[in-house]
Amino acid sequence: MLLDQDQRRADEALLQLGRRLRADGYRFTCVTPATQARVNARSEAHQARTLRDVFGWSRPFEASLLSADELEQLRIAGVLEPQGALWRSRVRWSTLDDLLLVHSAWPTDSRDAVFFGPDSYRFAQVIQDHLQHSPQRVQHAVDIGCGSGVGALLIARAAQHAQVTAVDINPVALRHTAVNAALAGVANVSVELSDLLGGIAGTFDLIVANPPYMLDVGERAYRHGGGALGAELSLRIVEQARERLSVGGTLLLYTGVAIVEGRDALLEAVRLRLAGPAFGWSYRELDPDVFGEQLLEPGYEQVERIAAVALTVTRRG
Repeated sequence: MLLDQDQRRADEALLQLGRRLRADGYRFTCVTPATQARVNARSEAHQARTLRDVFGWSRPFEASLLSADELEQLRIAGVLEPQGALWRSRVRWSTLDDLLLVHSAWPTDSRDAVFFGPDSYRFAQVIQDHLQHSPQRVQHAVDIGCGSGVGALLIARAAQHAQVTAVDINPVALRHTAVNAALAGVANVSVELSDLLGGIAGTFDLIVANPPYMLDVGERAYRHGGGALGAELSLRIVEQARERLSVGGTLLLYTGVAIVEGRDALLEAVRLRLAGPAFGWSYRELDPDVFGEQLLEPGYEQVERIAAVALTVTRRG
């Protein structure tokens, strides 16, 4: 992905800010939007007092809370905005193990928001478990809908000989992934603008994806899964991946499914798409009840719960 001079300068400022935060020992575990809203609604949380308040909890801050250098990096990066007499960062920084990752500030209202949250931690665990227990040598991998780049970075660090491609339809996500890769010291990740696998060629030993799986009125790319109950994008990934896996290659799909009257429609659709001897697959529920607040949204009137699930597909021949 080609960047103009201003974009390169902005991303370099973000990278330098990330290096500064990491050197200062900054850490933050990103929570659900509902938890973030509840914590920030507390009386003592109306204004930032620490770096975690600024870059984790997305609270407004006085300029004196940051160094002049940090403020300048935010300004060059184009992510410093006024909020009354205070200031606010339009990016957050969260940690996953020893990774430090830039992503969009809360609330993630914009259409080009870059997601990171509890799903990212579960997605990371699925990938790490596979890499620890799979005998398959990864030569070429792809992270579909990479967002902040978690999947691509984990694979690239575990398989330093591999070519890892991070794809997304959101240019901001690709830029954040590139910043996060540079901050992690990872050199074998490339970023490509692509609608799923449509914009890149070749077959892959490992395909990973953590797609959106909600119904979103605004149809924001990071959140809207499409279809009747958010499963359309997950099924498109299964359909495209089965054609692009090398022999012995694996798809790891971490997603969510809306359960209606005890029925898992995603599992039923996966059975149809993977029928036959060409693929071995497993499907497991990782968490039976996530994002319960979504059940108050239009379209979820008949949904009992939203489950987090992991689908593993391996091409036999």
